[in-house]
Amino acid sequence: MLDVGTQAPDFSVQDHHGKSVSLKDFRGKKVVIWFYPKADTPGCTIEGKGFSEDYKKFEDKNTVILGVSLDSVPENKAFAEKFSFPFQLLCDVNHEIALAYHAVQSAEDKYAARISYVIDEEGIIVEAIDKVDTKTHSSGLCSRM
Repeated sequence: MLDVGTQAPDFSVQDHHGKSVSLKDFRGKKVVIWFYPKADTPGCTIEGKGFSEDYKKFEDKNTVILGVSLDSVPENKAFAEKFSFPFQLLCDVNHEIALAYHAVQSAEDKYAARISYVIDEEGIIVEAIDKVDTKTHSSGLCSRM
């Protein structure tokens, strides 16, 4: 895990719509980056639905939700559309974000670890979460913000 108080690494990848997304696009807002192992699997679906249910609460707290997996644009697009996720899913097919944020050990890893980060308006990591309960992660995180 990256240390709280450090600058969050910037990145530029495609989201599930094929649009280029960078961390710097969200300066002035808090950002929750939640890594998930595989699109449309049971735990990832539960976690995604939680963020979807709490989406308006996060928005009211000036917070952007970004899901990140190693899945392709079509895989993440199908996942987002199937469950009507209102947030962006980032397609880290080259492991750029996962390596920078220690969600994988190497570029050969097939799945990201289930970890999350909260980044403040200036791009500083304010929370690093290495143990995630998929059922309560979103609501617990939202209540602490």
